[in-house]
Amino acid sequence: MKIFSKSWLWVPSLYFIEGLPYVAVMTLSIIFYKNMQISNTEIALYTSWFYLPWVIKPLWSPIVDLFKTKRQWIIYTQFFVGLSFGLLALTLPFENYFIYTVVFFWLIAFSSATHDISADGLYMIAQSEHDQAKFVGIRSTFYRFAMIFGQGIVVMIAGELQESTKNVITAWSITFAILFTIFLFFGLYHFFMLPRDKKDVTEKESFMSEFWDVFDSFFKKKSIIVILSFLLLFRFSEAQLGKMAIPFLLDSKMVGGLQISTTNVGFIYGTVGVILLVIGGLLGGFVIAKQGLKKWIFPMALMVNLPNLIYFLFSIFHISDYNLLLIGIGFDQFGSGFGFTAYLVYMMMISEGEHSTAHYAISTGFMALGMMLPGMFSGYLQEILGYKLFFLWILIATVPSLLIVKFLEIDDNYGKR
Repeated sequence: MKIFSKSWLWVPSLYFIEGLPYVAVMTLSIIFYKNMQISNTEIALYTSWFYLPWVIKPLWSPIVDLFKTKRQWIIYTQFFVGLSFGLLALTLPFENYFIYTVVFFWLIAFSSATHDISADGLYMIAQSEHDQAKFVGIRSTFYRFAMIFGQGIVVMIAGELQESTKNVITAWSITFAILFTIFLFFGLYHFFMLPRDKKDVTEKESFMSEFWDVFDSFFKKKSIIVILSFLLLFRFSEAQLGKMAIPFLLDSKMVGGLQISTTNVGFIYGTVGVILLVIGGLLGGFVIAKQGLKKWIFPMALMVNLPNLIYFLFSIFHISDYNLLLIGIGFDQFGSGFGFTAYLVYMMMISEGEHSTAHYAISTGFMALGMMLPGMFSGYLQEILGYKLFFLWILIATVPSLLIVKFLEIDDNYGKR
């Protein structure tokens, strides 16, 4: 009987390092730009563009298989992400740092999406079915550790460095240098530890054979208009709020913000918030397994959107009490995790059948597009309306996601254990 699986040597570390660049691009970049006094309009616009690699991932995924092995792609992208963080650290003192940082963050995003493709592929081909099932929870756990580390600990380090150095540029240069070191270490570690599997080969012969069939069969699904509307609208308000929540917490009270320190944002939003996000997701999976997706999809849609009211109340009453902020933001993250489970299970449902993996990848591309497009104009809206009216608009923006749920066709028993 095998007591120790070699997968322990690479699966946990691989999925930790998979989650870290995504968190850096989607959350850390917002905090960084806000600390650097970039306007909310620019923050929302440019950081929303960082979603693009995940939008086009279904198109890019087959191309990855044409060149190099999955193991090679993983190592290359880890070193490239590390190099990009190193260049971020070096170029911050430059006059045109903003242009450089946007380019490097986008390159990190593109590398991260490519890493996702390769890591998931290697996970499937380099393990037995038993180990695949055994480590599915392990990989998810370490991906979530990356979220806590990236949104929480790294942000708190940046905040503490700002307090000690009294210099934002120095603080973030050191922070990015730390991330450079982390990726350099893991790139070297995985060079030696990732398995070399004989099934990990390029797939040039099969590239075009099914490529167009996959997309053709997806867009011929029954009720495809409703499906696409759901994928694009379910997170319509969340996509906008997500871009402005952190700037709202960091902004000065003079412009309607709550003026929380970067360190506290790292703890409240990036540590406690992520833990409650995970708990919400676990509970969401439990109730769907118990009673099915159809029964829970509307309550879950409500839970994604209900916490938006908290930010509106925070902006009206200028809440600054630390415990109230902890409770409010914690509830927001819990609701997001709980409700997002329905979204994931729905994507699994519509992807069933032939080409299920590819159809799921296409669905995730639309999910990313649904976050990218609303997020792009959220900063502009906020600066025109101010925080109070912006959060009022966010409450109105919940309507499309709640309405579209009523048009979904879901089997009564789908998702039940």
